[in-house]
Amino acid sequence: MTWQQIYDPMGNMVFSTFLAAIPVVVMLAGLGFFHLKAHIAAGAGLVAALAIAIVVYGMPSEMAANAALYGGLTGLLPIGWIVLNIIFLHQLTEQNGSFKVLQDSIAGITEDRRLQLLLIAFAFGAFFEGAAGFGTPVAVTAAILIGLGFSPLAASGLSLIANTAPVAFGALGTPIITLAKVHGYDAMQVSMMVGRQLPFFSLLVPFWLIWAFAGRRAMWEIWPAILVTGLSFAVMQFLVSNFIGPELVDIIAAVVSMASLVTFLRYWQPKTIWTSVSLKGHETTGGEAQAPRAVTVHSRDDIIRAWTPWAILTVFIFIWGLPSVKAYLNGIFAPQFPLDGLHNLIEKMPPVVPTPKTESAIYTLNLLSSTGTGILLSAIVGGLVMKYNPLHMIRIFFSTIWLVRYSLLTIVLMLALGYLTRYSGTDTTLGLAFANTGVFYPFFGTLMGWLGVALTGSDTASNVLFGGMQKVAAEQLGLSPNLMGAANSSGGVMGKMIDAQSIVVASTATRWFNHEGDILRYVFFHSIALACLVGILVSLQAYVYPFTLMVVH
Repeated sequence: MTWQQIYDPMGNMVFSTFLAAIPVVVMLAGLGFFHLKAHIAAGAGLVAALAIAIVVYGMPSEMAANAALYGGLTGLLPIGWIVLNIIFLHQLTEQNGSFKVLQDSIAGITEDRRLQLLLIAFAFGAFFEGAAGFGTPVAVTAAILIGLGFSPLAASGLSLIANTAPVAFGALGTPIITLAKVHGYDAMQVSMMVGRQLPFFSLLVPFWLIWAFAGRRAMWEIWPAILVTGLSFAVMQFLVSNFIGPELVDIIAAVVSMASLVTFLRYWQPKTIWTSVSLKGHETTGGEAQAPRAVTVHSRDDIIRAWTPWAILTVFIFIWGLPSVKAYLNGIFAPQFPLDGLHNLIEKMPPVVPTPKTESAIYTLNLLSSTGTGILLSAIVGGLVMKYNPLHMIRIFFSTIWLVRYSLLTIVLMLALGYLTRYSGTDTTLGLAFANTGVFYPFFGTLMGWLGVALTGSDTASNVLFGGMQKVAAEQLGLSPNLMGAANSSGGVMGKMIDAQSIVVASTATRWFNHEGDILRYVFFHSIALACLVGILVSLQAYVYPFTLMVVH
């Protein structure tokens, strides 16, 4: 029997919105204020979501349980699978000493921690976002930063802040391509529109990143390098998104940004070298950091060997991200399992969709095409290149599972919560609260995208969730649907740093377990502040000349 979603169960949007927000508030309060362990906070949020969905929204209990199960399975594959295997690779490189050589080689480019952040967290992370997405860039960059001696809070928080501007074009343009397919947008037009919003923030975020790490004065000491990094990325992001398409935006922009920064540093270095590895103002609260050490000079062959596992990782992730490769691997093995009691039994209702539409719930066991499998194979090949015994690698793999067991449980519970809010309609209630803001809709519609990513952990999922609503609201208000569809994606990227999934990935990569609340408290201000700035830009593009000339109609 089909169950229709309702978005105002109390007959009063204020009360309904308050109740819909309870599960998210329970989880975030548990993490941020009551210092609960992440899996306990996620479990509490899930229990609250089940209660709200069943009691308040009238969702059948079996459907609610199946929705949570669907999310939990998705948490294991692909998200948990990525986290597990990137930590496995890091363990391999750390235990054989090659990771220390890699650290020294990066320090050889520059010993300044601010410049290392630009190179690794922003530019290198953007490459992995473009190639794979779904938590991979945070896992990789946070692991490298912690290995370089950064404090756990600095490595976690700064990796999250850096992984913002590239997200809308992540995983070979998946968020924008999905938005177009699901909700009838023109993919190229939305790509162009996002490419006229995010470059402003691709230029801003590197400055913001270094300010968050070292303070305003220390930021201005290296402004030429920041400008080179951000401007080269922003220019390429605009050009590729507007004249080629969304698929290769991040990859091309990241490569150009890294090459520009490394080339610039051959001719310019700051007058003073910043050696602190902790966030300014958090020197005693950001976990134990390694003391700055003298850089060892290694031979060229040793440096090549140290970088080889990460080069192999890059190649595998790029190959696994190609649509043709994914299609081929899915053709070999990707069984689909419709969830009985949930699949096509829930109807989304207007105004979220023009006409009632059933929600599918098919879990695809795409183990071969999952990015995590590409990472695992790269780790195995890298391990063999590092001359590991296969049995030794197996032992390290299982020890890695034990190391990240609570993180995997947390990811499962977080995704269960996210999917339950989606299928119960509680997240749509929150979205409608933003939609009822009239002339201020360009600003609050942008924050709707931010909320969507904060809840689901995915810009793609947020676009699926709210893309249709953005289109309907824009048409009713006489705005460009492309503007608001792009705003959903551009605003969403700033929610990436506070979504529970990303925070757990960061805490796992830095091995700063049970400190997810500390990370959340640190990044929350940066997330909401940057999201509001995106909202202001979108509002200018909606109403104020000459910004209106940028809009793609």
